[in-house]
Amino acid sequence: MTTAASSAQAPRAIAWRIKLLYDGDCPLCLREVNFLRKQDNGRGLIAFTDIAADDYSPEDNGGVDFATAMGRIHAVKADGTVIQNVDVFRQVYDVLGIGWIYAPTRWPLLGPLVDWVYGLWANWRLAVTGRPSLKTILAEREARLGKGCGNPAIGSDSEAVDESVANRCRI
Repeated sequence: MTTAASSAQAPRAIAWRIKLLYDGDCPLCLREVNFLRKQDNGRGLIAFTDIAADDYSPEDNGGVDFATAMGRIHAVKADGTVIQNVDVFRQVYDVLGIGWIYAPTRWPLLGPLVDWVYGLWANWRLAVTGRPSLKTILAEREARLGKGCGNPAIGSDSEAVDESVANRCRI
C-alpha cells in the first residue's frame, strides 16, 4: 500500500503533447476548439489555453503575451518550442491522428498559398467576427485587469479624467 500512496503523491508528468493558445472570445475559434476537444476525446493530448481568460499567463505559455497571441494563433509543444500560424493546425491535427486533413498544406505550391490566406484571416478575423480592433481589446483588457485603473481620479467626476478611460475602467 505504501507504493500506491507514493505513486498517488508523485508529480504527474506532462501528459499533453501540445498546448493550443486560443481566443475564447472568438466564436469561430471556439468552434474549432470544440471540434478539437471532441477529437482529443479526453486523452489529454492537447492542452487548451484560453488567452482571453483574465488569468492568462505568458510565463505559463512559452512567453507568448496576450497581444502577440491575439495577432496569430500560437501553440507550445511539450518541449517548450513555440509554433505559430498554420503550423499550429498541422501539428495539433497530427497529434490527434487526423493530420491527413492538413497534409496538403505541406505541399510546395499549396502550403505557401494556405499560409498567405491564413495571414489574411489573422489580420481580419476580429472585424469578420464583429469584434473591436486589437487596440481596443488590449485597452479594455488592461483596464479590466486593473492596469491603468489604479489612478484614484479614474471613475471620479474629475474633469482631468478622459471619459473613455473612465468608462473602460468600469468594465
